[in-house]
Amino acid sequence: MGTIYAFMAGVNAYPPHIATPLSGCVNDVRAARELLEERGGDAVTVRTVLDGEATVEAVEEGVRAFLGAAGPGDTALFWFSGHGSERVATGAELLVEATGWSQALVCVDGPLSDKRLGALLDEVAGRGASVVAVLDCCYSGGATREDRVPADLTARHAPARPEWPVARDTAPPRGTARHLLLAASRLDQLSYEGWFDGRRQGIFTHALLGAARAAGPDVTYRQLLAAADARVRRSGGRQQPVLFPETTEVADLPFLAGAVAEGATGDHLLRCGPEGWEVDCGTVHGLRGGEGAGGTEFAVIGDGLVVRARVVRAERALVEPVGWVPDPERVYPVALTALATPPATVSVEGLDERLRAAITSYDTPLLQVIESPEEFGDLHFRVVQEGGAVEVLGRDGTRFVEPLWLGARSGVRDGSTGGPYDGKGVVDCLTHLTRWHRLRDLTSRPSTLDNQVQVEISPWGGGDALVPDGRGEIVCAYGPDGEPPLVSIRLNNRSQRPLWCVLLDLSDSYASDPALFPGHFIGPGRTGYALDGEPVRLALPQSRSATSGEEARDWLKLIVAEGELNTVPFRMPLWSPWASGADEEVLRFGAASDGRDLGPATQGTPGRWATRTVVLRTVVP
Repeated sequence: MGTIYAFMAGVNAYPPHIATPLSGCVNDVRAARELLEERGGDAVTVRTVLDGEATVEAVEEGVRAFLGAAGPGDTALFWFSGHGSERVATGAELLVEATGWSQALVCVDGPLSDKRLGALLDEVAGRGASVVAVLDCCYSGGATREDRVPADLTARHAPARPEWPVARDTAPPRGTARHLLLAASRLDQLSYEGWFDGRRQGIFTHALLGAARAAGPDVTYRQLLAAADARVRRSGGRQQPVLFPETTEVADLPFLAGAVAEGATGDHLLRCGPEGWEVDCGTVHGLRGGEGAGGTEFAVIGDGLVVRARVVRAERALVEPVGWVPDPERVYPVALTALATPPATVSVEGLDERLRAAITSYDTPLLQVIESPEEFGDLHFRVVQEGGAVEVLGRDGTRFVEPLWLGARSGVRDGSTGGPYDGKGVVDCLTHLTRWHRLRDLTSRPSTLDNQVQVEISPWGGGDALVPDGRGEIVCAYGPDGEPPLVSIRLNNRSQRPLWCVLLDLSDSYASDPALFPGHFIGPGRTGYALDGEPVRLALPQSRSATSGEEARDWLKLIVAEGELNTVPFRMPLWSPWASGADEEVLRFGAASDGRDLGPATQGTPGRWATRTVVLRTVVP
């Protein structure tokens, strides 16, 4: 473990012209510092600024200079407890503020824009440190939406004042290192402080520190936030903690370790919520709900203990342990082991007995090996051995992927060296293809959210929105100079309420990534901009030359929900038997001069959800 640099700010004593005083923020900082020093010992270096010391200048300097000393292998932690505020976003801010509001921390002498803070933290991350921010404050002025707040709770919200400056800082350029945020509440919620063990403290801080003390040393940030969220909800909390972004590598690092995660991680987490044990996976992730939910099971990664679904909702499954009693203070990473939804079917043709036996021996809920065409499922794979290769074909003989060469492992393609491409490799390919197709074809039942958010794609720089051709595809062509097309992608919320949206790119290289719009609320009548308003550059994968007649497809899948969803299962790297860590993709993100490729290739109350898919075809004339 490297050095842990922690810069912590807490403000109770606000001047009357800034905000109303609070009581628990200094206690938050002192309790958090105590935990850090217990966990890290001599590896921890802490600097705190409290009350009158916590000015905007002091906080900015603390992040820039103190946390800026952290390097590769170190952890830089920023902690703030105090008021939060918001104001109406204007101008260029609307490209990155889909809710229509701009948030800020309220220091003792005024606001510090969250975008300004984020840019400073990302500068530190750019030097190689793992950077984490814990913010226990309100993010939006939802005071008018809160009714009958209990007398023992105090909201950490300060209304914006007219004289406060408008922030000019924006998000860092795409491709730069990003920090991880553990926030006390959603952007449309207040955060509260109350009495705990005889002293005032933030509800989120109390839950987070309690979860950290109950967890083992290998707990990840994702698991820690999930445990804190469960504690807040079990206590009847009026706020929902948030982890952002979920898909960053830092989220799966051990808490305060500042190194590569080596513990068990998974797409899904088991935790004890207010209604009992739950897994953050629901119908929006492809599970069957209703009466068919009972056939779905999850196993705890590492020890195989099983939980079985009893009720599946949009964003989570309520489950019951099978033959064991989990610790309610722990969060367990789990994997899907049984699925009520019909599996994809596989027929094997012409395989030697050894390879055939290896393939049929692997037990996965996503696949079922069948013997006759009458048993073919909606998604069917024909596995055919031809000479020194295995072909994965559709029922009509169309290839799904390039041949899997027997004897071609670890990048060896000619079959002359190395062990045979074994049954597990073939099953890995089939499983990946099944997951990708289920995600691409995911649809909801008829919902009041249908068509409430519109996906609009138009040429970069202006022009009318592009419309599908006769095949239902939006076609974008390379220019005569050989340059890939640039487009703008917008999500227009036409409803009268905030809606949570994520926009996935599913490429024809069987990759999926939520980087276009990674999960955020869009305000009523507001617009969310893919890549924070930067151009989306459409380019063929590096494996395909940009010659006349070449093309690539992307399925842009919008998922709309009433509350946040677990987005981790929506991310899949492209599948390739030659995978060596090199990136290959179709969409390149960021400014045209230095864009990066998209990918090689929940939380919230139960609610409704809907999907919409736009097919995008990039062609070379």
